[in-house]
Amino acid sequence: MIIKKLQSTILDLKSKNDVTILAHYYQPIEIQEIADHIGDSLGLSRIAKDKTNTEYIIFAGVKFMAETASILNQDKHILIPNPESCCPMARFLTPEKVLEFKKNYPNNPVIVYINSTADVKAEADICCTSSNCVEVTKYAKDNYNSDSVLFGPDANLADYVEQISGIKTIKMPEKGHCIVHSQLKPSDLKNMKEKHPNAKILVHPECSREVRELADVIGSTAHMYNYVKTSSKEEDEFIIGTELGLLERMKMDFPNKKYTLANEKMICYNMKKHNLELLEYVLNHPDDKNFEVKIPKKIAEKALKPIDQMLNH
Repeated sequence: MIIKKLQSTILDLKSKNDVTILAHYYQPIEIQEIADHIGDSLGLSRIAKDKTNTEYIIFAGVKFMAETASILNQDKHILIPNPESCCPMARFLTPEKVLEFKKNYPNNPVIVYINSTADVKAEADICCTSSNCVEVTKYAKDNYNSDSVLFGPDANLADYVEQISGIKTIKMPEKGHCIVHSQLKPSDLKNMKEKHPNAKILVHPECSREVRELADVIGSTAHMYNYVKTSSKEEDEFIIGTELGLLERMKMDFPNKKYTLANEKMICYNMKKHNLELLEYVLNHPDDKNFEVKIPKKIAEKALKPIDQMLNH
C-alpha cells in the first residue's frame, strides 16, 4: 500500500510540474511502473532527443545517461534522483587516456560506448550503444578508411564487436568492464542449463567471450526484451544473463513465460540507488540544483557530434 500511495503521489506531481520520467530497464520495478518511458541506453537517448517536450526530465538511471540527456537538451532541466548513481565502467576511461590513445594510434577513429562520461564523449569521433556497436564500428572503419578502431571503455564489448565484424578493436583500456556482467561465468550458465535444459540463454555483449559462446541470444537489453516478446509459445523458458531489472520487467509484461537469473549476483547497485522517496522529493523540489545534471556548453557542443552520429545508426 505504501508503494502504491507513493506512486500515485508521484504521478500527480509529475503531471502538475511538467516533468517527464525516463527509466532504464535496470531500475527497480516500482520506478519502471510509473515512468513515462522505459528502455535501454539507445532507446532512452532517442526519446530524450525527440519525444520529451517538458521543461524537466527526471532520468532514473546512472549519471552518464543523465549527462547524455543534458547534451541533447541544453535548454531543459535534467534531474537525477540520486546524484551518487554512477557507472563504474565509465570510470575506466578519462579524456586524458583517450588523448593518449589518439596520439599513439593517430589514424584510428575513436568509438566510445555510451557508458562513458561527457568529457570522454567530447574526445570521440562517434558513440555507440550495445544495440548498434557493430554497425557503428563498420561505419567508422569505412568512413575513416582504417583497418582498426579505438574502442572503450568496455573491453568485452570491444571483443564482441571484433568477433562479429572482423574489425580490429584497440581497447581503451585493456581491461575496462561492467562489474555486473563480468561476474557471469561459463560455469553459471552450465549449472543453470542443467537445471533448465529447455531454457534459452540470453546474455548481454558486455559479458566475456567464454560466456557469450554458451548463449542462444546475445544482445542489448532491448534486444533481449524484444526476443522474449516475439518468442513462440513453445519458447517459454529463459535464462537471463543481464541485470535483474530486465527479468522483473519481462515477468510483468510476459507473465506466461518462465525466467531464471543466470547469476543471483547480477544486480547493479548503482542503478538501484534511486527509489520512490527520492523521486517524490525531486518532484517537490525540481529547482534544487543538487539534483540537476548540466553539462557545460563547451563540452556539450563537442560531445553532441559523436552522439548525433550514434543516433543516426
